[in-house]
Amino acid sequence: MKAARIVLVVVGVLVMAYGAYVLVTTVRPNRIWGLATWLVGAVVLHDVVLSPFVVGVGLLLRRAGRAIRPWMLVVVQAAIVLGSVLALVVLPEIAAKDHGTRNATILPFDYAARLAIVEGVLLVVVVAVLVVGAVTTPRRRRGLVAPTTNR
Repeated sequence: MKAARIVLVVVGVLVMAYGAYVLVTTVRPNRIWGLATWLVGAVVLHDVVLSPFVVGVGLLLRRAGRAIRPWMLVVVQAAIVLGSVLALVVLPEIAAKDHGTRNATILPFDYAARLAIVEGVLLVVVVAVLVVGAVTTPRRRRGLVAPTTNR
């Protein structure tokens, strides 16, 4: 295990060194600050917005986990992560399109509408999974057991 960790650390350092070399040799010096700002913004957006949201929803789903099946939790969590990551990837394109570009072929599509469609499809999938799970879950698992009478 120790050898594997050492190999992974060495490979990681080499990949970062190669990335730094490519950055320095291909990006003009006056553009590096813009790139650094974008990278810091991506990290902050991930750590301040995306991660707490996904963790919070995951905790809520885990609490509801006693009432719904594990496969339903997996589908809901996967949809949340997919929708969040997709939004993080597409939001810069939406902002760039709003600011305008010199070349109209760079951002040719309506990214906001496409993002809304994909997020809507994810929502429909989640609702369908929850409905199917609620219909197929036995009544006793839902906590709707008929009360017993004392005789």
